[in-house]
Amino acid sequence: MTAGQVADRQGGGASLRERVPAPIYRVGELVWTSAPLTRTRRGLLRAGTKALTSAYSLYKVHPATWRATATHYQPWMGEFARLHAWMTCQMSALHVPAYRDYLQERDWRFRWWDLTNYPETDKSAYVTAYPEEQRCWHGRLSMVGTLVDESSGSSGTPFNWVRGRRELADIHRNVAGFTSLMMRHEERLFVINAYSMGAWATGTNTGIAMAKVAMVKNTGPDLDKIVDTIRHFGPGFTYLVTAYPPFLKDLRDRLDADGFDWDAHRLHGLVGGEGMTEALRDYCEERFLTVRSGYGASDLTIGIGGETDLTVWLRKRLLDDPGLRAAILGGDETRTPMVFQYNPLETYLEVNEQGQLLCTLTSTSVLSPKLRYNINDEARLMDWQELSGVLAQRPDWAAGSAEAFARQGMKLPLLLLFGRADATISFMGANIYPQDVENGLYDDPEHAARIASFTLSLEDVEGDATRQQPVIHVELREDVELTEADRADLADAVRQGVLGHLARVSRDFAESLKESDRAGEVRVLVHAAGTGPFAGSSTKLKRVYLRKDQGRV
Repeated sequence: MTAGQVADRQGGGASLRERVPAPIYRVGELVWTSAPLTRTRRGLLRAGTKALTSAYSLYKVHPATWRATATHYQPWMGEFARLHAWMTCQMSALHVPAYRDYLQERDWRFRWWDLTNYPETDKSAYVTAYPEEQRCWHGRLSMVGTLVDESSGSSGTPFNWVRGRRELADIHRNVAGFTSLMMRHEERLFVINAYSMGAWATGTNTGIAMAKVAMVKNTGPDLDKIVDTIRHFGPGFTYLVTAYPPFLKDLRDRLDADGFDWDAHRLHGLVGGEGMTEALRDYCEERFLTVRSGYGASDLTIGIGGETDLTVWLRKRLLDDPGLRAAILGGDETRTPMVFQYNPLETYLEVNEQGQLLCTLTSTSVLSPKLRYNINDEARLMDWQELSGVLAQRPDWAAGSAEAFARQGMKLPLLLLFGRADATISFMGANIYPQDVENGLYDDPEHAARIASFTLSLEDVEGDATRQQPVIHVELREDVELTEADRADLADAVRQGVLGHLARVSRDFAESLKESDRAGEVRVLVHAAGTGPFAGSSTKLKRVYLRKDQGRV
């Protein structure tokens, strides 16, 4: 960094080079970039970052202090978190070899206090371009206490995510703090962890985190084990079942079929891994006392955000109240987001110009720093105070929200999440990418030659709004006309091709198929050219075209 860059860090006005005589400027630049001043600046930066990290550690030493922070959060804490995010990026620029190279390739130049000066990172441009060790502090992969989680990618090559001992402790404390706040009025909490076990981040870490505030049994998604567990321990506990949303419905249906005495038991649900409709929540809450969702990602952390009574009230109201919908989302937005509250002191979130979510994990305890990381989710952010101002405009909004807010009292900002920007969908804990569909289409060249394009979506099952399934809409070429029988054959061939490809390349999906037949419930609908979702431009489905270089448009 030069003296001129310091003066022009906000990019406005005449530069110092233009205002100062050249000889004086050169002398000043030599002094500013001299070894003693460089060491001093870096020393101050390290000390400041360490002080901020130490201050952060105070609020999460115990779930009770985490709860106190969440219920007394103020906007100035967000500025504090932004400063820490900037310091984390700059420390990484100095001490993470991959990030240093990443910045150099993009002709990056230092600016004080400007977080947006650091380029976005993502899976394709950063994670796949550098090995794990180079993405760690000082290029060293800490061994003892480090766990490796796995997630599948569109290529079928699994991504591995390393997390160190201190980082894992932070993750577990955050999840435990959120859970203790949501369940603070419940006694004898018994968590039944029905997430998939193994190399996947959610299941293992959920079990460890919950053990800080509850008794835990890690059953995995096994209905028989869960039923046997509840039958064995009986009604003397409050059960919290953590699972993927479709599995929670399966559990409700199984217990109903067994004649389970719901009135004698207290059961809550905590779901994650994919979006959840309000119809499914309502269906499950006919039996479960509450069903809440969490938001996380294998790339980052399992505990980015969580639903509260306030966010559930808001989402339901957005579906039914056009006035509130317009005030919160604007008049042209047709999608209804999932709504979470999140803690910027742990995960500092931004939204870029394309409406995509960026996340910086604001702690130097993160073994492999995540820096303005674009996870490819579309989202909006909203301060709790901003939401309160909107809700105060009408008495019915104010009264309803006040009642919901009082149950947890969290003043954390809100994350309004619309879903994947690349049309990727998540189902039964596995990601389905447009590329997977495309590859599956090519399994049968004869059928593929009839197809112009396709879209991928997650839709309600016909006649049952409580269930969702992946739906592939296939558009025929303009010169192709098929009988109903031929359409059925094409739909079946596409379905088998896609499922076969997913089972081969995605370990997550293959595991889901083993654990539940629901994972294979992929529906294929065949449309004539320019009809259905392909009639004009669609705001609800992101259209994906097959590649021209393979003879398809």
